[in-house]
Amino acid sequence: MEIKSANYIGSYPTLDKCPKPGLPEFAFIGRSNVGKSSLLNMLCGRKDLAHVSKTPGKTLAINYYLINYEWYLVDLPGYGYAKRAKSMRKSFSKMITDYFMYRETLACSFVLIDVNVPPRDNDMDFINWLGEAAAPFVIAYTKSDKLSNAKQEDSIATIQAKILESWETLPQQFITSSAHRIGREEVLGFIEGVNSSMV
Repeated sequence: MEIKSANYIGSYPTLDKCPKPGLPEFAFIGRSNVGKSSLLNMLCGRKDLAHVSKTPGKTLAINYYLINYEWYLVDLPGYGYAKRAKSMRKSFSKMITDYFMYRETLACSFVLIDVNVPPRDNDMDFINWLGEAAAPFVIAYTKSDKLSNAKQEDSIATIQAKILESWETLPQQFITSSAHRIGREEVLGFIEGVNSSMV
């Protein structure tokens, strides 16, 4: 897939404020500091489409980007915002829950996991919740350039073993690196395939 255009549409605090359902949506979500903004910029071939902050957890709303005038890339708030006030965490939780439960044009979501760190409980809890909600998702490992191939394989095997404690089979997975543009063709090819199957 060639990204010919990527336009920021807006940020929406609740599901009912989001654009009218129509085009397929591909959502990206992960813990704070997982490298989501960098990955989105890499996929779209832009350095400044999604704001990259040195402070984790800066995504405060549901951000929509229109890609090729054919589908939406949706940037969701992270689910690891320990430093935020409890009331704000609660509102984020409702925002995310409503999106996955009720957004009828959600084609698939990408759950981002930092391949450099051991599997975290909030990653596993979120993946299991998606399964219970019957929300389609795949996994994208981020920051793969920071590990040797051997250590990367060991890390992914550990994460997969953790997932298989609750799942009979693994979801589709992608290895990415924003710095080295690893995984771009694979992720965009997957999105193109899903879009084609919906026509």
